[in-house]
Amino acid sequence: MSTAAQSIPPAVRRNHWMAQVATHAANRPEATAFKYLGRTTSWREVHERVTHLAAALRRRGVAEGDRVLLLTLNSPEVVEAVFAVNTLGAIAVPINVRLTPPEIAYIVDDADASVIIVDAPLAPLVGVVSGLTQRLTRVLVLGESGDGQESVPELIAEPLDGFEAPDVAEDATALIMYTSGTTGRPKGAMLDHLNLAAQALTCIRANALVDESDISFMTAPLFHIAGLGSIAPNFIVGIPTVIHPLGAFDPAAIVDAWEAERATIVFNVPQQWQAICALPGIRERDLALRIISWGAAPASDTLLRQMEECFPNAMNVAVFGQTEMSPITCVLRGPDSLRKLGSVGRPIPTIQSRVVDDEMNDVAIGEVGEIVYRGPTMMKGYWRKPVETAEAFEGGWFHSGDLVRQDDEGFVWVVDRKKDMIISGGENVYCAEVENVLAAHPEILDVAVYGRADERWGEVPVAALVVAPGAQVTAESLAGFLADRLARFKQPKHVVVLEVLPRNAGGKVNKVALRAADRELTPA
Repeated sequence: MSTAAQSIPPAVRRNHWMAQVATHAANRPEATAFKYLGRTTSWREVHERVTHLAAALRRRGVAEGDRVLLLTLNSPEVVEAVFAVNTLGAIAVPINVRLTPPEIAYIVDDADASVIIVDAPLAPLVGVVSGLTQRLTRVLVLGESGDGQESVPELIAEPLDGFEAPDVAEDATALIMYTSGTTGRPKGAMLDHLNLAAQALTCIRANALVDESDISFMTAPLFHIAGLGSIAPNFIVGIPTVIHPLGAFDPAAIVDAWEAERATIVFNVPQQWQAICALPGIRERDLALRIISWGAAPASDTLLRQMEECFPNAMNVAVFGQTEMSPITCVLRGPDSLRKLGSVGRPIPTIQSRVVDDEMNDVAIGEVGEIVYRGPTMMKGYWRKPVETAEAFEGGWFHSGDLVRQDDEGFVWVVDRKKDMIISGGENVYCAEVENVLAAHPEILDVAVYGRADERWGEVPVAALVVAPGAQVTAESLAGFLADRLARFKQPKHVVVLEVLPRNAGGKVNKVALRAADRELTPA
């Protein structure tokens, strides 16, 4: 190797989204990076704003490895905030805005973070959280700030004062994404820049993203990896990202925006696609859609056929995965969507996968086993949880908790979940977390939570309860008790009162029996 090659600094060879934005800012500065509510932001503007915000954060003490919380909705400013945090080698920690103050306070304490970036409408929530934890010392508002807070626009307006960004390696942690734990406590999945770059390549391949002619339309929340992960390829290729504001889902408004923005790549969860396909006149709309993508929950055969009928010129792409894998692990594309109805697709070529039994032996084709993974999208581990990390990576592979069968073409069908989890409207609901909260109710003597199929949400939580003599406990009566303890999407939608919960020989609740009994009570 020549002396000149050896002297090239690592920073100019990095592949992460800060470097990708800088490249587009240098090569095509006035091209569109983001569109939001009719406002356009160029690559040059994004790069300048990110650099100024990073400089301001450093002056306020944010350093490499620090965790910076984000309690935000959807806007380009949120993405810029993530980039600014990462520019310093610090770690962005998005928080689900649907969580209750105690749930948020737990994440604040677990992440050991003192700085939070918050959208102005959510700033009062931070005030409540601050009463539950002493760790928050600096509140930065994406808008006009109040007493004891600072305004992010004012930080961006500050001069650079000679700021130079540090060299941030690809294996530096970029995000900590909290996912509820099977033991009832959320766990922070640590994703590094290599994870996100590999995730971007997965999306580029799945969506056949080859040039700058596409326009990506994003409705997924940026506090989910489905949001940040889905736009990661846009920064490599340099296509515009249209960010749709969060709020009550309005299918007509979404389709109007698709048409106005000439969107070509869109993603929605199945219940959203169901509402979109039901819109009057949807087949006659002047749309430029090339990719219609879905995931986060199962889609019915009926819905898949409706999507094909409503959007005959678009390719249907289903994505499956989990936060710990950045998140995509399997993709189902185009004609296979109907040919392999019910499948989540084939494992992506950038990772390795196996279907194994409890002793890590490969099972035969068609037999049920747990799918395990390894590869560049696999998380670094759970934040400050070495025991849980060791369990997740037992045998050198990441254990997904998904029980699947695989056919002779490599397509995967999810049979059940080894982990006790419900997917409701695209949100993960871990039964143990809900059970822990319900167990504190003074009239509940025993509790087990499981999922019930639901036409709108895919699944909803059901609470099987043993209650005190004479007590009347219903889903409605629990609402007040749970309001400040559990996010609404985690709260049981149905309650079943039993004299005793079924248990196996080891004393564990037999949820197979509960689900079987539930199916008899709620026939299809």
